[in-house]
Amino acid sequence: MSKEEFLHLQHSESVVAQMAATIFSSLIQQQQLTAENEDELVERSISIATKLALRAEQVIKSDEEWVKRPTGSAFLAG
Repeated sequence: MSKEEFLHLQHSESVVAQMAATIFSSLIQQQQLTAENEDELVERSISIATKLALRAEQVIKSDEEWVKRPTGSAFLAG
């Protein structure tokens, strides 16, 4: 019996992991998954997912990044 592993991912990590799984699924539909290329495809999937997440973070400003002044106006923090 194999050793069980437990993960505790932060929300952003779980989002990137889900993105990577989707990308991985797409990659293995384009080429056969083998023991030789599995690690390479996993790394490629994670790299692409991370790149997408970092770019989205640069472009998209969430509500938490906006600061509201007592006067009612708001500005982008940072």
